[in-house]
Formats: sequence, C-alpha cells, structure tokens
Amino acid sequence: MSDKETPKEIIDAYRKQQVRSEKWPKRIFWGFVIIILMAAAGMIFWFTSEQKPTLSLAFLASKTPTPTQTLTPSPVPPTETPTLTFTEPPPTETPTPTLTPTASGPFIYTVEEGDNLYSIAERFDVEIMVLIETNRERLELDPANPIIKVGDEILVPPPGTELATATPLPEGMPAGTRIEYRVQSGDTLAVIAAEFNSTVEDIMDVNELEDPNAIFVGQVLVIRVNLVTPVPTATEAPPTPTPTP
Repeated sequence: MSDKETPKEIIDAYRKQQVRSEKWPKRIFWGFVIIILMAAAGMIFWFTSEQKPTLSLAFLASKTPTPTQTLTPSPVPPTETPTLTFTEPPPTETPTPTLTPTASGPFIYTVEEGDNLYSIAERFDVEIMVLIETNRERLELDPANPIIKVGDEILVPPPGTELATATPLPEGMPAGTRIEYRVQSGDTLAVIAAEFNSTVEDIMDVNELEDPNAIFVGQVLVIRVNLVTPVPTATEAPPTPTPTP
C-alpha cells in the first residue's frame, strides 16, 4: 500500500477487485451455455438436413509425407518369336501311264528297242503262236527260232484270236455262194482264192481289204466260191512200155 493512498481509495479498489472476481464465473458459465446451445443447434441441423454436411477434420490429420519417387525402369519390349510357317511341298506329279489301246482289228506294230515276240504278244493280249503264224510268211520267221529286229513291221491280230482249223467245203455249191473262211497258218489270198475257185480281187473287194498281205491267222474272210472254172491239174501220162524185139 502506498503512503499516498487514502483508506477510501483502498476500499474502492478492493470493491472493484471483488466485482471483477464475481464477473468471471458468470462469464465462464454463459460461455459454456452458448457453446452447448451451438452444439445442440448443429446436431439438430445435422439430423434434419437432407444433405449431410461433411465434417472436415483436416486440421486433425497429420501431415502426409511426400512420397519419394522411385524410378521404374521402362519395360523392355518382348522379343517377337518368329512364327514357323510350314509350307507344304508341291504335290509330286504322278506320271500319267501310257495306256495301250485295245486293238479292235489287226494293225501294224513297228518293233522297238527291247521288244520281242513274247512281250508284244503279252502287251496286245495275243497268243504267241498266233502272232508267230500270222507273221511267219510276212517276215520269213523260222517257227523253231523266230527272231525279230528293231524296225520290223509286225501284223498284230485282235485279242483272243485263235489258230484256225481247216473247214471242209461242201461240193457242188452254186457260183457266188458266200462262205466264211478262217485264215490258217501259211494262207495267202492267192492260196485261198485258188482253193475256193475265187479271185484275189473279189476277196479284197468283199472284205474291204486294202493290202493283200494284211491278213492274219484266225481272221474270218467272206469268200464267194466257184467264180472261176477250176484248172485241172496236169498229170503226167504213164510211160509207154517199149516193146522188146
């Protein structure tokens, strides 16, 4: 206490201090009341509002550390695996076999390298003996050892031709009568014409033959018989016996 303060000043100062002391509890009390009312108002607004306000607690969040950037190496592009393409080899061309035509009639075959009578007979489905007999006179073949050479022209008869057998001719047949005759081994058109009293020209005309030598064993010919008068065979007169004196 200062010596200059009077008792009245001291009492007034004390009273002011008392008044201040009494006002602080009231202020605190009313401060709490106001806070409670504000909180209550906020809760009512929260529950009654259709769109709920978002309560930001950012001030309570701890500071997010800045992530350290890690350099990730760029991925190496995968190496392309080459695709194996299998290419089929071109198809092998199958050689077309040469078909031997089936003979429907006699034809001439020229002998080639490597040919023989047996291979030709088998190739054209002809009996070997028929082939030999057909060409025996034409090629002057030896029946015991028939040999052909490259370039020879062989007359090939149709498949299935058989060796002919002699057919007896009835006697007294009218001139111009047609008969069928199967060519035999050793026959020629001249021999056949002489046998049946016909002519080579007539036989070729009737059978539409172009070559008189192009006939073969087993071939069937149409012959008109007795077209010419048979020439009598000359016979030698028996020797006249000489009288003995």
